[in-house]
Amino acid sequence: MSTSGREADALIEQSAQRLFGAEVDRACRDRVEAGEFDARLWRLTVDNGFSLALAGERAGGIGIDWRGAAPILLGLGQWQVPLPLAETMIAALLLSAAGLEVPDGPIALIEQGADNDVTFSGHGAALRLHGHAPHVAWARHATALLVSLADGRLALVDLRERRAIELDPRTDHAMMPADTLRFDGAPCVALAPNPLALAQPVWHLGALARSLMMVGALESALQQAVRYAGERVQFGRPIGKNQALQQQLALMAGDAAAARMAALVAAQDAPSATQPDAPAAPFSIAAAKVRCGEAATRATAIAHQVHGAIGFTREHALHFATRRLWAWREQFGSDAHWAERLGRQAIAAGSSAFWASLTQRQFARTAGQSASA
Repeated sequence: MSTSGREADALIEQSAQRLFGAEVDRACRDRVEAGEFDARLWRLTVDNGFSLALAGERAGGIGIDWRGAAPILLGLGQWQVPLPLAETMIAALLLSAAGLEVPDGPIALIEQGADNDVTFSGHGAALRLHGHAPHVAWARHATALLVSLADGRLALVDLRERRAIELDPRTDHAMMPADTLRFDGAPCVALAPNPLALAQPVWHLGALARSLMMVGALESALQQAVRYAGERVQFGRPIGKNQALQQQLALMAGDAAAARMAALVAAQDAPSATQPDAPAAPFSIAAAKVRCGEAATRATAIAHQVHGAIGFTREHALHFATRRLWAWREQFGSDAHWAERLGRQAIAAGSSAFWASLTQRQFARTAGQSASA
């Protein structure tokens, strides 16, 4: 990376830390969990260029790659930012790379066939969506919906036009919007081929974004656990002096560090507006989602064990991080889902290709095996 590139990344990281650190507090999170949308915080992220960070310059974006955008996504987890920023960043990347206009406002995402029964009929401007999709993050607050179709196209739907769309408000473990959408011939307002050399782009890039967000939340939970262990005194000394507890915190720290590395490697391998071809992306993203999901399961247990009963109370802040970890580990494919996908690819590649596939971060495909396996 050039000096100018490192400086740009540092500026983005500083901007994210300054904005989220100053604006996201308990009151902000509580308001959103109660059903509000923080329009002011959203406008501030837009004004800072975060929503279009991955979009190409022709679309008004910054055009940075995923490694450059990582501090924003890490910050979403670190401060538990209650906004549909990750989804909008992904949509803006795909739409701008496809040559489509990026609509104003938050954008929700669906990968056809991934945990939904969405189908389509018609052609071109007459394309219509049918079926239903559960757990669509932030759908109620989104102005548009980007659907990655199974045939390799992207379809944009105007969510402000509800005559053929029914929305059932739901929430995830973090009490963030995760709504059910039902389509009865919902019209498509824009259509284009998937511009990236990446099958199921919404599913893969959503998993990458959630991995980076989980790393931020893991590090937040770790910081809270270490701080509490140093402050809580029992039998005349801090509980952090207990060797067994120190071992658990060390395991938690190791998980967080390994998850960070896996997520940053996936970000390095992911396609961007300037580099749409990314052959190692499917492997690296799958590995990151597995590693971050497993880390989330272990780390949340340790964090709550360290805090004891107080960590489960509404009054303590720990739950904002741990509930998000429980929610994000399931979204865009659980660690079990991605582990099974990697396992099937490893079996198909065969034992002779196993080590080469690991070092190249892509499983060699045998004759007749599809690229999207």
